[in-house]
Amino acid sequence: MSEDWLDAIKWDAQGLVPAIAQEHGTGTILMMAWMNPESLRLTRETGHAVYWSRSRGRLWHKGEESGHQQVVHAIRIDCDADVVLLDVEQKGGIACHTGRHNCFFRELDVQGRWVEVAPVLKDPQAIYGKA
Repeated sequence: MSEDWLDAIKWDAQGLVPAIAQEHGTGTILMMAWMNPESLRLTRETGHAVYWSRSRGRLWHKGEESGHQQVVHAIRIDCDADVVLLDVEQKGGIACHTGRHNCFFRELDVQGRWVEVAPVLKDPQAIYGKA
């Protein structure tokens, strides 16, 4: 199978592209992560989200520790081909390592403070066995 489709992506100097995971059916933005060509290829092949972890320096299969995998319904790129959008079904309802539904749980209030606006659904220690 040809991988010419990967050449359409505008990878940054580190060979990465930002990837946004959007919840299938609701359109809720769940998280942002990074992908390299291998993680994007594996995502397409397996139908499950695979990212590049900059902190771990390796491929990261979403849910490998938590069990909260992302089943991919569609892969899109933006008009400039420098952002990937994954339309995903979030297994277990938790996308964030903090135990929340999504990673965007802090909102700037009128006093200029970041306020947590979404509850923790499951204690991260119960998910990962560590804080």
